[in-house]
Amino acid sequence: MARERSGRTARHLVLVARLRHLREGAGLSVPQAASQLGWHPSTLRRLEQAQTSLDVGQVSALLDLYGAGAAETDDIMGRLNAANMPGWWHPWRDAMAPWLMDLMSVESAASVVRTWHPALVPLLLRTPAYAMSVDELMFPERDAAERQRRADFLVERQKRLQEQQTRLWAVLPVTALRCRVGDDEVMREQFEMLQQTAERGDVTMQLHPEYAPPHPLTGVPALSLYRVEIREIGDHVVREGGLPGTAEVWDSPHPVQTYQGMLDVSCVMAIRPARTREVLQDEFDRKWA
Repeated sequence: MARERSGRTARHLVLVARLRHLREGAGLSVPQAASQLGWHPSTLRRLEQAQTSLDVGQVSALLDLYGAGAAETDDIMGRLNAANMPGWWHPWRDAMAPWLMDLMSVESAASVVRTWHPALVPLLLRTPAYAMSVDELMFPERDAAERQRRADFLVERQKRLQEQQTRLWAVLPVTALRCRVGDDEVMREQFEMLQQTAERGDVTMQLHPEYAPPHPLTGVPALSLYRVEIREIGDHVVREGGLPGTAEVWDSPHPVQTYQGMLDVSCVMAIRPARTREVLQDEFDRKWA
């Protein structure tokens, strides 16, 4: 039975990666393995891409074909039920774009999330009111209930990242703090949240001064890099900036390493993290003192 659409989980990704490695170790291509089992190649491709749930009979047949040892067979079969369970975000799928549903498995396993935004407070640092104000501008067709639903999901993401001890490292220009989103109350609340967040040990925030020279991320749209310390799940890069609600997602080494290098240099050129609280206070005083 195909899984109800809600995105893949980290456990699911780990198991399909192990199955793919076993196939490659047996010297079989996808068409060859599918042919020996009497399957259409697309069936195996979908299974290896975690696009369907892991059927007990199919997985058992694959393990037999690949010559998996007894210990590995028992381990994989024992993990099937957990891998087929929907992620915590399953009830929130109405609040997500399709690309985000597939990314949530990576976010749930990330040890570090690095993020950049050229003009606004990065999403994972936004208050609900700030996020809804941005949503109202970018998606005017959404009603208030839908915007509230998306803001509630953002709060849940923030809470889950903190609970799983994911480190958040954000870099943005100082001018992004001056972009008026919503009314004074929305902006004041957002500043206060940033000041509180800057005190947390699991968050690093860096700012680029207003008259600084260009850096590698100058002009680059909103960007996030997910670092994952699970061998079977690669790091991912997400770049937004096309049509609203769309994003490009990469997990291949070249784009991931390229953007990581750009983030590294940009962070070196930014104000050091120890001064972030001072700059935030200066910006707060500039507006409200």
